[in-house]
Amino acid sequence: MLTPEQITAVAYKALDAKNAKDVKILKTAEHTVLADYFVICNGTSPAHIKALVDEVDRELSEAGEPPMRREGLRSDIWVLMDFGSVIVHIFTDEARKFYDLERLWSDAEAVNPSSLPSP
Repeated sequence: MLTPEQITAVAYKALDAKNAKDVKILKTAEHTVLADYFVICNGTSPAHIKALVDEVDRELSEAGEPPMRREGLRSDIWVLMDFGSVIVHIFTDEARKFYDLERLWSDAEAVNPSSLPSP
């Protein structure tokens, strides 16, 4: 069983490997019971979003942490992957600007990926 920090690190590594755009990590543990971390990024097209989802799913499933649920796969604008303590949000540019999670969770601490444990 991975810690929330390890799940976040694996998700970040998977997104980075598939060239996700503008990846942000927010530590939300002190602000909500929803998750300890939000990982937010952009894909450049529906195919890129699907590749990002598939890579995060594959990497975390291989590490013993498959997603509890996935939402939005058919929408092509926003996919949410729930890993319990970590929620990964993959958006189009337009959807990310519209939902503006970074503003909604502006009280959450931004996490530098280099501070995460090695996956």
